[in-house]
Amino acid sequence: MKTKQLYFSMLVVAMSLGTAWAIRGQFGHEHGAAWAGGIGSLATLLVVKRKDWLAKSFSVVLAGALGWGLGGMMSYGLVVGYGRGSDWPNVFYGLSMLFVIGGLYGFLGGGLFGLGLSNTIKKPVKWPKLILEMTAGGIIFYFFLVEQFGWNMTPPRSEVWAVCLGMAVALTWNMIRGKQKSALRVAIFSGLGGGFGFAFGNFLQVLGQTSEIHFNFWNVMEYSLGFFGGLGLAYGTLTSDWGKEKDVPTKNQVFPLIMLVLVIPVIMWQQNFEWERIQSTFVKLLPTDNYAFYDGVIWGSVILIGTLGAYWIFRFKKFETLDYREVKTFFFGHWALYITLSFLVTGAFISTYRVEQYLYLVNFVVIFFLIDRTEPEINPRSLKLFTGLKNAAIVLVFIGILAAIAVSSHGEIKGSKKRFGAEPVVVDTIKTDTIKNK
Repeated sequence: MKTKQLYFSMLVVAMSLGTAWAIRGQFGHEHGAAWAGGIGSLATLLVVKRKDWLAKSFSVVLAGALGWGLGGMMSYGLVVGYGRGSDWPNVFYGLSMLFVIGGLYGFLGGGLFGLGLSNTIKKPVKWPKLILEMTAGGIIFYFFLVEQFGWNMTPPRSEVWAVCLGMAVALTWNMIRGKQKSALRVAIFSGLGGGFGFAFGNFLQVLGQTSEIHFNFWNVMEYSLGFFGGLGLAYGTLTSDWGKEKDVPTKNQVFPLIMLVLVIPVIMWQQNFEWERIQSTFVKLLPTDNYAFYDGVIWGSVILIGTLGAYWIFRFKKFETLDYREVKTFFFGHWALYITLSFLVTGAFISTYRVEQYLYLVNFVVIFFLIDRTEPEINPRSLKLFTGLKNAAIVLVFIGILAAIAVSSHGEIKGSKKRFGAEPVVVDTIKTDTIKNK
């Protein structure tokens, strides 16, 4: 029964983060990743149901959201193109680098989320010091790896992966020095899950494109990253030693709440609801070029964000200690807004040309009915370096097998890139999917 509940709880978190990360596909960058990471963090708190964690939900969720959001700086469009190649070395390189990029997403997100859980009065996390260390680590690694050594992953695109790697190393050293073994365990498993999910998602995307099925297989890849990242996040959390449930003193959480419901959403709106994008989307869906309609979508979305944000702040400003019911209400309300904005920016509310948008609603309903049924027990397990290295090696071997299968499934296809050797001459015979500039 304990094992079943563990797997069941992992599935709920995986579906939540997977769906949120698929929604993030419409928005991209740090803000979209932060919102999705916040949804995954909230789902984890709700499946575990520890009162001391729920009481500080907004602080913990903001830490997790910012961690997942940091990875949004990285460029991966060309790396996805390598995975579409027709020779094993380039495809294996592409999938392996996606394992690194997805791993950094998960490690930073899981690590900061774990530190948020570990943060107590007796053993407080020194956040300002951690931020300085991670900033310095990012700068140092980028300077040496990219500027000095020239270790470019995706030339001529941005090489900010090196910044994220430096931040991950600094975060690791901070957790080791502070003896935050549980947070480190969450980071490791989130990283393994996110890395595998990104590589496996690219593999699914390639197979989907070659199948000529009319579907957004880029979104399948995004769902895969979030799904497996969520599995790792939940597993790391439920198998770490957090000690006994503690009494939580009352504490105002208005600042992290404002960050979650206003700052991140408004930045996302400003970066995505531009006039040109809205017009180019809806001019294909409406019978006439309706400027008033475009303005309605743009300003209606920000009014929706502001109104709901103000509602959450007004509702929770007096709640110094949160409980399960309140956090659950916030989780589904905040997630519903994310889905609504996705429908608005894609035009899915007036056209069915984006079928995957409606699958978000299916996942939302499923999670709504399942989340109350999770009753997992935290079962601490040891963290061994050899086991971690072995698991990473197994994943890389499996990625090598996926690369071989992908190569044998097609010839040159649209969007394929080469890191090694000459660029391929591509005959555009498949039009069901298009690589985005991310």
